[in-house]
Amino acid sequence: MVNETSPEPRAEGRPESRPGAREEAAPGRIVLLTTSHRVAPGLLSWPAWQALRTADTVLCADGAHPQLPYLREAGTAVAEASPTAQELVDACAGGRTVVVVATGEGEPALTDGLARLAGSGRVAMPELELLPASYDLPGARLLDLVQVMDRIRAECPWSSRQTHEGLAKYGIEEAYELVEAIEAGDRAELREELGDVLLQVVFHSRIAEEDPDAPFSVDDVAGGIVAKLIHRHPHVFGDEEAETPEDVKEHWLRTKAEEKQRTSVTEGVPLGQPGLALAAKLASRTRTAGLEVPLPEGEGIGYELLALAVRAEAAGVDPEAALRAAARAYRDAIRAAEGLSA
Repeated sequence: MVNETSPEPRAEGRPESRPGAREEAAPGRIVLLTTSHRVAPGLLSWPAWQALRTADTVLCADGAHPQLPYLREAGTAVAEASPTAQELVDACAGGRTVVVVATGEGEPALTDGLARLAGSGRVAMPELELLPASYDLPGARLLDLVQVMDRIRAECPWSSRQTHEGLAKYGIEEAYELVEAIEAGDRAELREELGDVLLQVVFHSRIAEEDPDAPFSVDDVAGGIVAKLIHRHPHVFGDEEAETPEDVKEHWLRTKAEEKQRTSVTEGVPLGQPGLALAAKLASRTRTAGLEVPLPEGEGIGYELLALAVRAEAAGVDPEAALRAAARAYRDAIRAAEGLSA
């Protein structure tokens, strides 16, 4: 006879039901915490800090991970470990939460292993959450470019020997290819050519760091143009007003004149640029300064082209671009005469 206060006898082989058994059987939770190396270490989102503070275990395979000193300073214990997928699942048994601070590669071996376990159907899988702890700011990939250029300069036999003078021709070529992409209206080509022009800036800046007398870095280059833009846009960053593009141009020319303190409007006009562009630039400087300068008289096609370039600039037409457009039409006519498609 069974006493009313005695536990009910259980069938042979049946597990005894006890408080907490359901919690022990719970599969738990895995949080894969990703961070961006382009954001200063320690700057994590609030959900990331919550996950770290409430986790039962925090793991990281990389003992030199830049986030670890900041996590430990904040009181989060981080164990240096690289568990297999099965070991991680086992660590979550009983409803435990394990946070894995991902390395720069994003833990592909671990996530692949978890995917295989889940696909097998033989394992009670924990809840898996991918939690970005920090996000890239606009322009953050520029840091990657600087880092890649730094390594190439140090390790590439060709790049390590380049000079400003040796690279000058590539800057000209890339600028022309950018113009061509713009005129062709090819968006994919435009993006690529902008990258090539940007490479020239970063490459020259990296070379400049090594100058023994007057070194500067890409940060100095960026800082200089930022300061220039702010100074030349008082209607944006200051108290002045500008309602039309003409007002903006007036601000720009006035502040530029204050900065340069030039004695002639021709100063700063590069004489090495294409002839039509050079003529148009000189005409623009002259017209903007309010000078009345008659065109030099002379015989020959050069003086005729000069007059045409000045006339085009006065009409708001870029003579260089206009000639290129006409040249492309001429090229198409030649190909048509040859029986080829444009």
